[in-house]
Amino acid sequence: MPVPKKTTPSDHFTKISKLTPMEKMQLSKMGVSKKYLEEVKAKTMLDYQKLANVLSINRATLINKKQEQKFSAAQSERIIGLDALYNQGLEVFQDKGKLNGWLNTPNKALGGKIPYDIMDNQFGREEVLNLLGRIQWGVYS
Repeated sequence: MPVPKKTTPSDHFTKISKLTPMEKMQLSKMGVSKKYLEEVKAKTMLDYQKLANVLSINRATLINKKQEQKFSAAQSERIIGLDALYNQGLEVFQDKGKLNGWLNTPNKALGGKIPYDIMDNQFGREEVLNLLGRIQWGVYS
């Protein structure tokens, strides 16, 4: 009988939207690596400054980590949350360009704020996720 392969946070990168909240919680407690962050950075096409703002993590902390070094549980939770939110956005928009345009454009449903500008805390991320859900289901937003 084959031995199950031990999974790492990077293994979960492409499957993050399929993880349950309990699995995401466990992953965040293990801590995600700088390599995982780099994958999220590439996917979202954010520079370090914008990424630092969205994650509420010091820019130098993001830059100075080594590839296999892990972020704290709280930092990992925000990184995983951004990844999951971005995946949800891709599911809704089906196009990176359209999603990135939407995330960087003031939105009336958000009081005229830019989605990326309110994603620096849990409540802002929830509001953006709620709005994505309304768009997905055709509810006027």
